[in-house]
Amino acid sequence: MTNILVVDDDNDMCLLLNRFLSRNGYNVASANSGQEAINWMKKNTPALVLCDFRLDDMTGTELLSKIKEVHPEASVIIITGYSDVKDAVEVMKLGAYDYVTKPLFPDEILLTIKKALADDGSTAAAPARVQGSATGNAGTGKAKPQMQGQYILGQSAEFAVILKQIELVAPTNFSVIIYGESGSGKEAIAQQIHEKSKRAAKPFIAIDCGALSKELAGSELFGHEKGAFTGALNQKTGSLELANEGTIFLDEIGNLSYDIQVSLLRVVQERKIRRVGGTKDIDLDVRILVASNERLWDAARAGKFREDLYHRFNEFSIDVPALRDRPDDIMLFAHHFLNVTNTELGKQVKGFSDEVVNIFNNYIWYGNLRELKNVVKRATLLTDGEYVEAKSLPFEISNFSKLQFEVPATRKDNAANAAPVSFENKLKSANLDAEYEVILNALKQVNFNKSKAAVLLNVDRKTLYNKMKQFKEFNVE
Repeated sequence: MTNILVVDDDNDMCLLLNRFLSRNGYNVASANSGQEAINWMKKNTPALVLCDFRLDDMTGTELLSKIKEVHPEASVIIITGYSDVKDAVEVMKLGAYDYVTKPLFPDEILLTIKKALADDGSTAAAPARVQGSATGNAGTGKAKPQMQGQYILGQSAEFAVILKQIELVAPTNFSVIIYGESGSGKEAIAQQIHEKSKRAAKPFIAIDCGALSKELAGSELFGHEKGAFTGALNQKTGSLELANEGTIFLDEIGNLSYDIQVSLLRVVQERKIRRVGGTKDIDLDVRILVASNERLWDAARAGKFREDLYHRFNEFSIDVPALRDRPDDIMLFAHHFLNVTNTELGKQVKGFSDEVVNIFNNYIWYGNLRELKNVVKRATLLTDGEYVEAKSLPFEISNFSKLQFEVPATRKDNAANAAPVSFENKLKSANLDAEYEVILNALKQVNFNKSKAAVLLNVDRKTLYNKMKQFKEFNVE
């Protein structure tokens, strides 16, 4: 029987999940703290860990790191409340398979568990995804193919600029830095660059650097020889070598340790790699695309990223706007995710009610496309009729309302003295007021420190600065 470990400091929740999963044929163990879970895993091997994000003795991030040290092959699903959604998205970058929000629905959690186990832990254990005609030994078989049509691109005016940039840079061999928030579709951009390049028939490999531990990053990227370190029982071909003649995409590149950055610089400069524990250089012809949710130049100036490596990568850059900044794309992606989920579940849900469309268009998608995808999947699962209704949405989505603040008198006066405008422009003005209020509230919470406010708002400092320039009240020059 498949071993599942449930970690939650709520004993009733552990008992409930234990009974439900046991009835569905799983061997279930429970732990009420992170340390108890770790002690259990030292003696047992779980195929999957279902973990509450907030435990009494550690966070989900801390426990996830420890799980990967003890059982790197185990899939991890995070259970989170509304206030933890952004944290859960961050945890997914570190290797969690998925997250589910409270309250839990039995059919939903069971479907997520089955999919995680069907993937054999590949997402959690080694975040490498391969497309193309890669040949040779993939090590442990943890790389999984990208299915054609998995990604779609936006149709908004904001995204049209990116499409032109892709057409421009794809035929070249330029390295590209893709900037954007987590879940905004950076990997889709990288794949499009690959597919429109001369390397399209060769491998495309995506690596989530945020999910690589410091100890295993070298082996994952460069490979290792048999006996190179404890546990290296066989020779392994690294992701860079697997991507030879093709493209490798390094997501969240800023998370790589300094020593790995040094080794990567040699790859970029000399086009050679050496496996961990090896003595022979291997010639390499690979195009490197990288992504980051923070400006690498800022990271370089702060000493967190090698400046010479930054300049090697910075031959071309693309900024991917957050989903909230391209509202014309929201329903396009919602319908795409609906079609994908219909196929997965064998359902025939036709679309979304007018109420749901309105909710989607007015919600601030903190987790971007990844959050939208999970919301649509859950809603489709819970929908019995032809259209997704508001009752099928998570509570935090269906009851979402923007923070309420008092609009300064200057803005009220401007609105009162303004000439009559169309209803469309009134709506745009209302959206700007809402943005101003959210930014002002964030600045107040951090004593008007722009860097801290940017972190609070989950945007980079440049984006916040540009937003503030729209409002003369902030006096941004």
